[in-house]
Amino acid sequence: MFMTSVFLNWSLIGEVKNPKALVNEIKKKRRSGKISKEVNVYHDEVLDEILINDSSGRIRRPLIIIKDGKPMLKNSHIKDLKSEKITFNDLIKNGIIEYLDCDEEENAYIALWPHDVTKEHSHMEINPLLMFGLSSSLIPYGEYDRGDRVNFGAKMIGQSLGFYTSNFAVRTDTKSNILLYPQVPLVTSITYDIFNLDKHPAGQNVVIALLTYGGYNMEDAIIINKGSIERGLGRSFFFRTYHIEETRYGGGQVDEIKIPDKDIRGYRSEKSYSLLSEDGLIYPGKNVSGGDVLVGKTSPLRFLNRGEFLTGIQNRRETSLVLRHGERGVIDKVLISETHNGDKLVKVTVRDKRIPELGDKFASRHGQKGVIGLIVPEEDMPFTSHGITPDIIMNPHSIPSRLTIGQLLEMLSGKVSSLEGRKGNATMFNGEKEIDLRKSLKKFGFKEDGKEVVYNGITGEKMEVEIYIGVIYYQKLEHMVANKIHARSRGPVTLLTKQPTEGRANEGGLRFGEMEKDCLIAHGAPLLLKERFSSDDSLIPVCEKCGGLAIYDWRKNRHFCPLCGKSKIKEVKMSYAFKLMLDELKSLMILPKLNIGE
Repeated sequence: MFMTSVFLNWSLIGEVKNPKALVNEIKKKRRSGKISKEVNVYHDEVLDEILINDSSGRIRRPLIIIKDGKPMLKNSHIKDLKSEKITFNDLIKNGIIEYLDCDEEENAYIALWPHDVTKEHSHMEINPLLMFGLSSSLIPYGEYDRGDRVNFGAKMIGQSLGFYTSNFAVRTDTKSNILLYPQVPLVTSITYDIFNLDKHPAGQNVVIALLTYGGYNMEDAIIINKGSIERGLGRSFFFRTYHIEETRYGGGQVDEIKIPDKDIRGYRSEKSYSLLSEDGLIYPGKNVSGGDVLVGKTSPLRFLNRGEFLTGIQNRRETSLVLRHGERGVIDKVLISETHNGDKLVKVTVRDKRIPELGDKFASRHGQKGVIGLIVPEEDMPFTSHGITPDIIMNPHSIPSRLTIGQLLEMLSGKVSSLEGRKGNATMFNGEKEIDLRKSLKKFGFKEDGKEVVYNGITGEKMEVEIYIGVIYYQKLEHMVANKIHARSRGPVTLLTKQPTEGRANEGGLRFGEMEKDCLIAHGAPLLLKERFSSDDSLIPVCEKCGGLAIYDWRKNRHFCPLCGKSKIKEVKMSYAFKLMLDELKSLMILPKLNIGE
């Protein structure tokens, strides 16, 4: 007879003949309080293993125990909880509620509602909303959305700009964003009240229309009303904090925060330091752009050559704090403090106002993300018979493939909430019913399905079909064009490959890779391809006789071949990265040779 292996915290401790009896015994002892409530047991029938776990770091969640087809939690318990005669912990001690981890949940058969319970069920949800985490439980009507969209929506709630803390003006976070006119959502979940999130809103209520309007909202892009932007839709502030220290070095040498002298190594120009005050710090309120010096600083030289004593160069180098390349803004605050070592510490916060522009990313709470494809003057936007123009136009084609029915319901609920002047309840599994929303809409004289007659703002003609219009909570995400856009013609190159540096902060270029190359070939543009791949063109001396790379003799000011000696040398144009590869092959004891034609 086969024996079942038993593991305690992933360590093998023995084997048993009757695994089900052991599992039931452990559960019985846990519920009666004879062993710790932290213990979970899982029987894997496929691998024929029992896993007992009481280690830290496991995600566990509470469920109501079902015994003989009836939930252990009775109405009397709920009344006692409300009157504070008992606590939640008392329910756990008395074996009414227990915490399961993700392993033991595999052995559980969980009912959603009391009317679903059968004798086969082992547990029941306290509320189906508890299946979700904080972010995903904020999604209105999330049970109508497809699972992956709930994941995306939860992820983007975390990326949304809002009012993250009330003391942001005195904080020195490395990077932060503040939405200027945040609003509490009209259609909300009970989670907002539980976590008091109305004090930290992260979005705005907008009128949205599902419509294709000129094709500028293809592929998830959105069309946005210019009038709405001018009234403050999506405006935000971006803060970045820079810091610099006056460090002490061995031998009594120190950094100095001041305007650098002209005779130090790396001195920029008088104009570079024109924004600084006498103490080397910049004033708050100054406008700055990429490359401007924020704090002047000099440091002792790392290595000192004998020649530098003779030429009169100061024994210092320029190490000022400079604003990142490609960024701009206004100096928000300058703080002077000291580190735990007693060194002087200066922090400079730069503030940049961000008005929505083409390419800025927005998203609903249902994972329907998109960038601004067009900003339309208000007079050219479509309008309803009531004179309402939408703030955002979203493509209707993004609904059928994503199946975000929750978004359609939120639009309906938002419309009703606006008309009735109240918050709509859209908590997952507990929200207002669609049929009630339809009745409310009809009561106000609208069509119950939320569709309206819409007129073209440019021609004034009535549109052939009715358009679905509603009110929805939209979020501005932290992915903004101003943080990402970069281009270059000439600039710094890396020392090793002589190719342009990588990354926006390093004044780098955009990588032109294999697939981009294929695009140019397909377009029949070989000359452009040649130009794109010549960022590290170099003239390399090659020996005509043996085809090996030649060496430059600095003393005699001539090239010579290390293999042939005094042979004829020819300069060949090639990519420096190719020359580097030839050198690397030599390090592997492979001698590459080039055949040079006329």
